[in-house]
Amino acid sequence: MRDLDNLCANCWEELTEGSVCAECGYDNDTQNDSVYLKTKTVIAGQYVIGNIIKIESDSVTYSGYDGQLDKPILIREFFPKGIASRFDDSDELHVRQKYVNDFARYKKSFYNLWTTMQKLHNLSAVVPVYDLAEANGTYYAIIEKTESVPLREYLLRNEEGYILWDTARLMFMPVLTTIEALHSNGIVHGSITPDNLVLCRDGKVHLAPFPITEASDQATAMEFTENDGYTALEQYNNKHRICAATDIYSFSACIYRALVGSNPPSAVSREANDKLMIPNTIAEKIPMHVIKALVNGLQIYPEKRVKTVEDFRELLDAAPAVKAKAAVEQDDIYQKGAKGGYPEYNESNGDKKRKAVVAILIILIVAAIAAAVYVVQFSGLIDNGKNNTTTTQPVKTYQVPNFSGVGYTQSDIENNGAWNEQFKFTFQGEYSADTEEGIIFKQSVAAGETVDQGSEIILTVSKGIQTQTVPDVRGLALDEATKQLEDLGFKVSTVEVYNDGTHVANTVKNTDASAPAAGTLAAVGEEVILQVYGEAEPTTAPAVTDSVEQ
Repeated sequence: MRDLDNLCANCWEELTEGSVCAECGYDNDTQNDSVYLKTKTVIAGQYVIGNIIKIESDSVTYSGYDGQLDKPILIREFFPKGIASRFDDSDELHVRQKYVNDFARYKKSFYNLWTTMQKLHNLSAVVPVYDLAEANGTYYAIIEKTESVPLREYLLRNEEGYILWDTARLMFMPVLTTIEALHSNGIVHGSITPDNLVLCRDGKVHLAPFPITEASDQATAMEFTENDGYTALEQYNNKHRICAATDIYSFSACIYRALVGSNPPSAVSREANDKLMIPNTIAEKIPMHVIKALVNGLQIYPEKRVKTVEDFRELLDAAPAVKAKAAVEQDDIYQKGAKGGYPEYNESNGDKKRKAVVAILIILIVAAIAAAVYVVQFSGLIDNGKNNTTTTQPVKTYQVPNFSGVGYTQSDIENNGAWNEQFKFTFQGEYSADTEEGIIFKQSVAAGETVDQGSEIILTVSKGIQTQTVPDVRGLALDEATKQLEDLGFKVSTVEVYNDGTHVANTVKNTDASAPAAGTLAAVGEEVILQVYGEAEPTTAPAVTDSVEQ
């Protein structure tokens, strides 16, 4: 580990001009509040505490440094507000007596959350977590530090203040896969907002580090974190309970913010007046099936809301069944004012809509029966003695998206209903030294090409860097050692070492024979350097001469 005294506790660059960092301007004479860990405190013999970045209801996040990997990180300490504290310069957490049982339960939730996040590291929208350390009576989540900007800030920087669905779709859809994985592991996020959905340099949206579910429930002993417009009704202290649909509400609110340019009304205010208002000029730019999805996702009461991420994804993707239903209900949900007013959805109109839907469905069923009779009579299935002619329907064509250049995973593609309706996908794995494991990096049909519906597209998924164990070639002849290494895919180079005459020339050295060393994992294609004995060079004694005494 490097000398910590010479590192900035904020950016972890070398201090060159006294206590004030020349890189980031942080004054390293500043200390954290005494209730939190001091800067340069070492956790688990490896992770170094820096200055405080953020304090939330369940934890405090520090700038951190991994002494073994020599890189900046984030360290999130479980430290529930009002429940735990520190005294007398002790690093150990002190838990208030009345909250001992609550603390134990919430600490377990923190453990479950961050071990699950670590387990889900292959998902594209997961905050990268690589360790969970236990010390000082609490847990510390060790999180990769990535450059990102909050979605809210990104939207504010946008000239219009909002984005179109085609852009939003690429940003939001992969996040649904991560939320679905959390739900399958029994975890409800509970605090999805434009502030903790962050846009990274690679264009992907990640879930920023977030509190345990109990911190987003007013009914618990945790300090309640309210996000006006994004907190669902059931998160307030009432008869409704937090569930998977809670995340669907807040995620729908984030999509609403991205597409409309303003926060949706708070859930509490909407309980009295349940209307969603979208200006016509903006609504015209949002696909009808997306408006339908938002209406379902932003239902006030969780029992009336779309229940699962899978169902919500289908609504956003406009799968065939959803498209048909959206078309039937379009005029009911989306009503334009005569003078450019606002389209609105009002739950009290449900009975009228249902009647209209039933009437239209009856018409559609009658039409379908008539069409079936027509097909049977005129398609040649029944020989009526007349010459039959068949009309071939034109094949639909679609433009192939860029599947291989934006960081999609196989699950992102498999979970996209629209794409699977348009194309037939085949996946194959291939090692890649340039692409992260699990990411698609090749496609058999180039982006932008137009193909018939159902055309096969082969997508190549990175298996990461291929590795092999470096074999033990000590004492082997150079030719034999080289063959063993090259057969495994390594490149071989040699360094000649001194031979005192006790070794056979052109054999590999008996000790410290290779770099990387035998038994270690190395990337296929990596260079392995062998130390090889040269020709023998025996030591010669000096010539002896007779001396004649004069």
